[in-house]
Amino acid sequence: MPVSPLLKIGTRGSPLALAQANDIKRRLSEAHADLAAPDAIEIVVISTTGDMVTGPLSEIGGKGLFTKELEEALLSGSIDLAVHSMKDVPTWLPDGLAIVATPPREDTRDVLLVERSRLGDIRRLADLPKGASVGTSALRRQAQLMFLRPDLKITGLRGNVGTRLRKLAAGEVDVTLLALAGLNRLGIDASIGTPLANDEMLPAVAQGAVGIEISLRNERAHRFVAALDHADTHACVWAERAMLGVLDGSCRTPIGGLATIVGGGLFLEGLIAKPDGSTLYRDTIQGGATDAVALGENLGRRLKDRAGIGFFQSSS
Repeated sequence: MPVSPLLKIGTRGSPLALAQANDIKRRLSEAHADLAAPDAIEIVVISTTGDMVTGPLSEIGGKGLFTKELEEALLSGSIDLAVHSMKDVPTWLPDGLAIVATPPREDTRDVLLVERSRLGDIRRLADLPKGASVGTSALRRQAQLMFLRPDLKITGLRGNVGTRLRKLAAGEVDVTLLALAGLNRLGIDASIGTPLANDEMLPAVAQGAVGIEISLRNERAHRFVAALDHADTHACVWAERAMLGVLDGSCRTPIGGLATIVGGGLFLEGLIAKPDGSTLYRDTIQGGATDAVALGENLGRRLKDRAGIGFFQSSS
């Protein structure tokens, strides 16, 4: 007789989402002897609204489009845990659900990818030709690009990593940017592009981090998953998300944030900008890692005060 799995992992069906889910399955199997059997964990693919719609996320509902159906499955009990890219997780979760583990974070940087057959081996934003077309649907990337290079032409470009690479190769755009974490997790050679320094392109809040969400009623899943939490990643991600929460951040507001652990303390940098890059504010804060949430909230308030009343409304 077939054996029922001890845990069901819910995930989107993109190659990157599946790679992340399989990594969590591996980590769980290594952490718990009773999950080591091949059939102990089942991966359940769930289509989300974000996978089915087209157009900029800022115009069709925001980040929650990639988590809604997974969270409904958690609440119904049809899956035990959901694996998310943390940058896609809304600031506020439905009642009864929680992110209870964030395994070690991948590289947080964005990668500059250039169609070399047309532009040559360009590896810096400053060297892009005037008027080059950059494919991105992320307002955060758009705003920082336009702040540094207002001459560039921004073109909307959505799709998974493979789709965007194909569109670049087909000449639909001259340049695009991708998260280095995604390339690494998919086993794509990152030398096809150039990682950008944080002072050029501050990453999205929680970029490179994976979160495991469960129903708080599911004590068995909680027991298994809690072992995968990585303390430094957890502190950094929650500092960044606390900043985002104060800023009421959504896909309609260009916001970047990155926390790092330095010498046992936490260093957090954040930015807010107008989508056209005409105005951009950056600030930093540091303190103890145990104060991660308070540091994030403080930096969020400082950025909000600097921007002034009406800044976010005019960025919508």
